[in-house]
Amino acid sequence: MSVHDELTSVQRCLDDLTRSVGRLEQQLGSGGLDMRRVRADADHLRESVALLRAAASAPAAPRRPDLVTIPDTPYDDSLWIDSDDEGLGARDRHAP
Repeated sequence: MSVHDELTSVQRCLDDLTRSVGRLEQQLGSGGLDMRRVRADADHLRESVALLRAAASAPAAPRRPDLVTIPDTPYDDSLWIDSDDEGLGARDRHAP
């Protein structure tokens, strides 16, 4: 079976699960913690399958991140005028 067929089969099973959970809610009430948890879990499964379906329809080739070129030229010294030398203290002060 193809991925599309498998996802369709999973979707059908989720639809059956949703109907069954709905019937259980009618019989047991929807206010209990256990019932709310089952409903939330079924909804999370539905969302997860939707994400899988979207990922399966995306192009198969992985997208490479854009490369950032770092120049070999030295940084402008004026960028560091207002900073302290780390671990050495400020320029106009002396260590105790």
